[in-house]
Amino acid sequence: MSADRGCLFCGIVARQIPSRRVYEDDHAYAFLDIGPWHRGHTLVVPKRHVSDLLDQPPALTEIAPAIETCSRLLVDSLQADGLNLLSSSRAVAGQEVFHLHVHLIPRYADAPGIRSMIGPRQTSDAELDQVLAQITGGR
Repeated sequence: MSADRGCLFCGIVARQIPSRRVYEDDHAYAFLDIGPWHRGHTLVVPKRHVSDLLDQPPALTEIAPAIETCSRLLVDSLQADGLNLLSSSRAVAGQEVFHLHVHLIPRYADAPGIRSMIGPRQTSDAELDQVLAQITGGR
C-alpha cells in the first residue's frame, strides 16, 4: 500500500490516527466523519494513497464494493430513509483532504432534500460512539 506521510486519511488507515471504523476490507477503510452532516455520516477511502477521483491509477472501482456494503449497513442499522453519496475532486470542487474519499450520508425523513444535507452539525464523542455501536453491533 502506498501512503503519503502528511495525509490525514493515510494516517487513519495506518491506525496512527484514531478513528471509529465502520468497515474494512483489503482495499478500503470506512469510518465515521467526526463532523457529520447527518447521523451516521461515513467516509470510505482507498487504503492506498490516491489524491482524488481523477488521479491515476484510478481507485473508485476498488472501493466500490465497500461503498455498496457500507451504504446498506448504514441504512439498515440506523433505520435511515435514504442515503446520499458524494465525492469532491480538487480544491475548486470543495475537496479539503486530498485523499480520495466518498461521503455516505444517511438521510432521515425529518430532514429531507439536498438543501438540508450539507453542513456539519455539533456532535459529541459519546454520540459518535453510540452511532458506531449501533452500526457495528458493538463489535
